[in-house]
Amino acid sequence: MSRLHCSLSDTLTLFSLLFCFFFFSLFFGFTAGFNLTTLSFDEGYGPLFGDGNLVRSPDGHSVRLLLDVYTGSGFISSSMYQHGFFSAKIKLPSDYTAGIVVAFYTSNGDVFQKTHDELDFEFLGNIEGKPWRFQTNLYGNGSTNRGREERYSLWFDPSKEFHRYSILWTAKNIIFYVDEVPIREVVANDEMGGDYPSKPMSLYATIWDASSWATSGGKHKVNYEYAPFTSEFKELVLDGCSMDPIQEFPNSTASSERDAWLENRGYTVITPQQRAAMRKFRQHYMYYSYCYDTLRYPMTLPECVIDPTEKQRFRDTGRLIGGSHRKQARITKARRKRRSRGASISNEQTDM
Repeated sequence: MSRLHCSLSDTLTLFSLLFCFFFFSLFFGFTAGFNLTTLSFDEGYGPLFGDGNLVRSPDGHSVRLLLDVYTGSGFISSSMYQHGFFSAKIKLPSDYTAGIVVAFYTSNGDVFQKTHDELDFEFLGNIEGKPWRFQTNLYGNGSTNRGREERYSLWFDPSKEFHRYSILWTAKNIIFYVDEVPIREVVANDEMGGDYPSKPMSLYATIWDASSWATSGGKHKVNYEYAPFTSEFKELVLDGCSMDPIQEFPNSTASSERDAWLENRGYTVITPQQRAAMRKFRQHYMYYSYCYDTLRYPMTLPECVIDPTEKQRFRDTGRLIGGSHRKQARITKARRKRRSRGASISNEQTDM
């Protein structure tokens, strides 16, 4: 008769998995998935560059972008959009990825070269054993001298499985999502003026060599011994009002109706539960914010909402005090142990 045998290490592993499950359930909360309509690649997109390194799946519903020693690759939406929800499930390259950038973004730089608008997800590769990091950014009306970067780490390995990354852009606000967790919101206001993106944009996805800056400020370069580097995209979504950017008399009625439809979608409203999840994400995973970079911007930019508690955790360079969140947590834990040890010694001396 056989018996179920669990070693101590098995028990601890099971406990760790259960703990992680409940921790992330509490941390981010359970949010209902967005009701999204996906497109095949040919329905909404076309190659941008590196055609030989763009590989469609047999069913046409997913695509791989490759970077090798000869070229990167990318695709672009077939239309430009005046506001919309742009989304894809993405899996990033694994192992050594230093110097690589995988970008998922909207832009109109090909049409408005001096006054372009842009909304970015940029995933930044790393040396083997170190995690991917990413940044979000936005430009309006060519305001590239006023970058609005925020940088983050992730609570999962983005090279192991697909996760959904989404950009919502309306006349009222911009929201960046990872899965159904909002990680950043920019609310339009009059003081931003032309810095708030306002012109029709296309959706882009690219992989390219950014050895000069992507990893540790350019210290670690792309190592093509690990090539080809492959990023995968599937369940692509384009919800918005397609528009000719240079149309003299655009169909404003149709776009207004589409905007009204867009603003009634579930992803345009951040629920209290999602807002709490966003706050916790930023507390645990954001390690740079331009809003706290007073050396770069002595006058806070108008869309920044300064949280006094959050501000205390950042230097005047906008970077997290003490480096990474993990390092900061280790320092905090060590301080608590020292205080606890000191209190114990003090109590012992009092009892003597």
